[in-house]
Amino acid sequence: MFEQTFKNIDDILHKDAGCGSELDYVEQTSWILFLKYLDDLEKDRATAAELTGKTYTPIIDKDYQWTVWAMPKGKDGKLDHHKALTGDDLTDFVNNQLFPYLKKFKLSAESADTIEYKIGEIFSELKNRIQSGYNLREVINRIDELRFRTHAEKHEMSHLYEDKIKNMGNAGRNGGEYYTPRPLITTIVKVVAPKIGDKIYDGAVGSAGFLCEAFDYLRNSKSLSTKETEILQKRTFYGKEKKSLAYIIGIMNMILHGVEAPNIIHTNTLAENLADIQEKDRYDVVLANPPFGGKERAEVQQNFPIKTGETASLFLQHFIKILKAGGKAGVVIKNTFLSNTDNATVAIRKTLLENCNLHTVLDLPGGTFTGAGVKTVVLFFEKGKSTQKVWFYQLNLDRNLGKTNPLNENDLAEFVELQKTFADSENSWTVNLKDIDQSTFDLSVKNPNKKEEVTLRQPQVILEEMKALDEESAEILNSILELI
Repeated sequence: MFEQTFKNIDDILHKDAGCGSELDYVEQTSWILFLKYLDDLEKDRATAAELTGKTYTPIIDKDYQWTVWAMPKGKDGKLDHHKALTGDDLTDFVNNQLFPYLKKFKLSAESADTIEYKIGEIFSELKNRIQSGYNLREVINRIDELRFRTHAEKHEMSHLYEDKIKNMGNAGRNGGEYYTPRPLITTIVKVVAPKIGDKIYDGAVGSAGFLCEAFDYLRNSKSLSTKETEILQKRTFYGKEKKSLAYIIGIMNMILHGVEAPNIIHTNTLAENLADIQEKDRYDVVLANPPFGGKERAEVQQNFPIKTGETASLFLQHFIKILKAGGKAGVVIKNTFLSNTDNATVAIRKTLLENCNLHTVLDLPGGTFTGAGVKTVVLFFEKGKSTQKVWFYQLNLDRNLGKTNPLNENDLAEFVELQKTFADSENSWTVNLKDIDQSTFDLSVKNPNKKEEVTLRQPQVILEEMKALDEESAEILNSILELI
């Protein structure tokens, strides 16, 4: 039922002049979904207070509650068309009264980790793009059909929301920012194996896939006490995100997964000077897929000891610095990081190997990230002791990955099993650090167990790769033009 509701909402938004793409559909669905979620949350809190004989003070004033402006209902439980706003009356109310009211929560909230602050921040960051009040009325009616009251309902909703993010990623426009394949995230979380009590961080949080997956992993790891549940809710997951839309989607995604007031901040992580990071700012676990291909301005580069315009290389410096001693990380990065010979990349590789134990490198096939032609690796490292040897695993699949044939968890099962003991196999091997070039620290993926086979690629595969490279070149060119 929920799936059909989402489809109907997309069909309505598709007709609206203010919504031109899948990104707009997700953004506009998100803010209305958030207000419906808030209404259900308030009902649950009011019921819980009643059961203990306490009085509950609603977060939202009466005139701005869902049941008053969005879905006033008669005694029969159906929409009261005499009281329900529609057309221009509805858009006027939403744009000129509702949004300004909700924005103010950011100033009045007690602290940034409250639901009140998140309300204020979300409604400061976006605006209603649905131009027709009649379309908006239809969307509200559809969203009112959705329920967030039970764990099963939230679980189903979170899966559908992730599907929307995935479709948004497939729609292009830097889709990888919003969507890292879930089987890859699940595998990274399994290998890093966070514990309850760890502070887990993603400084390029995007749609919060890593934090959501880590939350599910820890929640299902054992039967949780009340105290452990509170630790997971309030003091475990932390993220930063630069872009408004990704920030909102990340918060909504975490809420749907069951984290009431996510600790996600809307900020440019790379604007933070590395020299200012103190022990109190550090984390036990870093899980991230920082954006690659981006170019950072000179003033941002000044925040880092090793200057480079490459966004992912700056993020890697940030992650190394922000980890506690003994802290663990799983970070996705372009595979060229292992072999590039420019001064900055060599210096960052040296820093990583000297300050951390880079124990595992997972080499992923092209096509892992739908719509992105770049090849990537996952770096698994632990801070506090230098690297002596690196275990490599090359994921070799007997099929080409793409939209219709994505990566699945089973593809990575052998990696997870062999990684436990760093076992050698046809796809895995170990490199001693003393055996690599000490001037370049080149860690190129060269599988000694695999005979080089000359295989002719299918024309379709070559065309897809050329298209992906063209798109990547266009993105880089746009980034450069933005800097000029």
